[in-house]
Amino acid sequence: MKKQHHKLQGFTLVELMAVLLIIALLAGLAASNFMSQIDKAKVKTTKADLVTLRNAVMTFKMDTGYYPSEEAGLEELVVQPMDLDGWAPGGYLQETVVPQDAWKNEFVYLLNPESGKPFVIISYGADGKEGGEGYDADIYSDNLEGTGSGTIPGGAEAVYE
Repeated sequence: MKKQHHKLQGFTLVELMAVLLIIALLAGLAASNFMSQIDKAKVKTTKADLVTLRNAVMTFKMDTGYYPSEEAGLEELVVQPMDLDGWAPGGYLQETVVPQDAWKNEFVYLLNPESGKPFVIISYGADGKEGGEGYDADIYSDNLEGTGSGTIPGGAEAVYE
C-alpha cells in the first residue's frame, strides 16, 4: 500500500495577519473620512441655525422696536416678554425652545458687540469654549459669508463652507 500524502492548502498565519492589517487600515481611512464629513455637516448646520436666529432677532426688532435684551437673550424669541407690544403670537421660531448648536451647546447672544453691529450670536464651536481653530473655532452670526478654514488636530487643514 502506498501512503498518500495530502498537502493541505490554505493560508498561513502571516498571510492572514497581512490581510487583517490591510482591512484595518482601509477601515481606518474610511472612518476618518466619514468623521470629517460629520464635522463639516455640523459646521454647516450651525451656520444655518445662526442665519435663522439672526433673521428671527431682526424680525423681533421690526415688530417690537427693540432687540431682545441681553439678560433674557434668545429666549425672548420663544417666550413673550412682559409688557412688550408687537410681539408675534407664537414667537419667532418654529420650535418652542431656542435651538442649540450642532455640538449641543447654547448659542451666546450679545448686544452691541465690539464689531459695531447691533448684536451678534455666537457658537463656540466643537469645544464649546471661546477661541479655537478648525472645528473648535467660534462661528459668528455677523460673519457667515464665504468659507472658513483652520487647522484641526493632527495638522490637517480644515476648510468648510
